[in-house]
Amino acid sequence: MKQIRIGTCIPGPFAEQWLPHLVKAGFETASINNHMDMYGIKMEEQAPKLLKLLEGTGVEITTFGYYCNALQNEDHKKTLEYAIDNAHLYGATTVSTFAGALEGQSVDASMKKFGEVFRELAKRAEDKGVRIAIENCPMGGTWDRLTCNLAMNPRAWEMMFQEVDSPALGLEWEPAHQMIQLIDPIPQLRKWVHKVYHMHGKDATVDMAAVREYGVMCNSDWYAPERTVGFGDTNWRDVFSILHKGGYEGDICVEGYHDPVYSREWEMTGQLHALNYLKWCRGDVYTPNPWTVGF
Repeated sequence: MKQIRIGTCIPGPFAEQWLPHLVKAGFETASINNHMDMYGIKMEEQAPKLLKLLEGTGVEITTFGYYCNALQNEDHKKTLEYAIDNAHLYGATTVSTFAGALEGQSVDASMKKFGEVFRELAKRAEDKGVRIAIENCPMGGTWDRLTCNLAMNPRAWEMMFQEVDSPALGLEWEPAHQMIQLIDPIPQLRKWVHKVYHMHGKDATVDMAAVREYGVMCNSDWYAPERTVGFGDTNWRDVFSILHKGGYEGDICVEGYHDPVYSREWEMTGQLHALNYLKWCRGDVYTPNPWTVGF
């Protein structure tokens, strides 16, 4: 069994500035994330700069994220192809993204286009030796009226993986996005762990009193605010056990910047709490047995 490492998500435009501080703080991996735009980043230029900053630290960049709608925007698709082709420059073996959607239409209406686009992208990823991990975030959409990501729900995942049967295609999973749909994340993880290619360390707190008063058609911040790990409802000891039993040997990258309390000037405080909490939940570092017989 390989120990699961704890990392953090870093916005691409700030990676050179933030990475040394986050490594010094004790994070073991990093995910470089870009949302809908690459902000002028040229991967061929950024990657060697970041790797130089990491020399001698033992910290690795495991994932390069470009979250986009490749189903509806050809420029997004081309940029995602660029990310797949060049993720290896960072040492990353995973490219994280959205499944895309036909915006304003349903999951069912978008699925054919998903197949057309992601069969090609998955084949490209196979050829480049990387895997695509699709985040499970609704992005404010519903089953019948999507925004930019149809991969919000396990029913959609079943359809996705039937449409694109590739070992290069999996999920970037976190409990928070399921909890706002009132889905219990623990049994879901047990069922889907074989398709989890990357993990985000983000949680939520479900206020059932608010659900009973307001329902779930309001903003999810009213009834299930997203929380930095360590402040939410999920039992991450169970998460680690399920991941280990399922053979997951990747990392969990803390996705901050969402917590209603531990953000802005309290962001680093929250992230360090998440780092220490997750290390505790996993059993901290591997320690070999001091004996040689008995098993």
